[in-house]
Amino acid sequence: MHYLAAMARPKEFDVDNAVEAAIAVFREHGFEGSSAQMLVDAMGIGRQSLYDTFGDKWGVYRAAVQRYSQEEVRTHAEVLMSRERAIEGIRAMLDRVAGEANRACLGLGATVEFGCSRPDLVKLREASSKTLVRAVKEALVKAQTQGDVATGLDVDHLAAFVIATIASIRLAARAGAGGEQIAALVDLALRALR
Repeated sequence: MHYLAAMARPKEFDVDNAVEAAIAVFREHGFEGSSAQMLVDAMGIGRQSLYDTFGDKWGVYRAAVQRYSQEEVRTHAEVLMSRERAIEGIRAMLDRVAGEANRACLGLGATVEFGCSRPDLVKLREASSKTLVRAVKEALVKAQTQGDVATGLDVDHLAAFVIATIASIRLAARAGAGGEQIAALVDLALRALR
């Protein structure tokens, strides 16, 4: 007598959608504040699927940070290039950051939570940072040739300043700064470039 044993098949799920859901959890709660149960609930998957696909909670976090960083850098670059005058592209990028600053930034959160203690995160951060710095520098050079940014200022230093301003805006908003204060940070940053 033969018995047909029906093996349970793992539920198929959309990995991209699951990672997007994980991003939302990690943005709000960080790595340590996010439990595996919070993740499986948000991602709509079972624990076994999480482990089979990502290995562990850290694997989910790494995938989330990578996706989030790539999307943010791509969007920053697109906004930078969206205006005829480069300084207006820089303003548009900073305005976008200011407009969304009340939502936690996963990239900044990962840096604050782990610093340089996790080489895999450092590698992800360096890759996205390199791309963002290049895009910001291109916009700054163009703004200098258009006469909107002082030519006597070092482009490397200016790019570091613009990127630090992005982090500052996000931190200020998370600490409770209001819209007027955030808008003032954008205006002051742009004035410093002239």
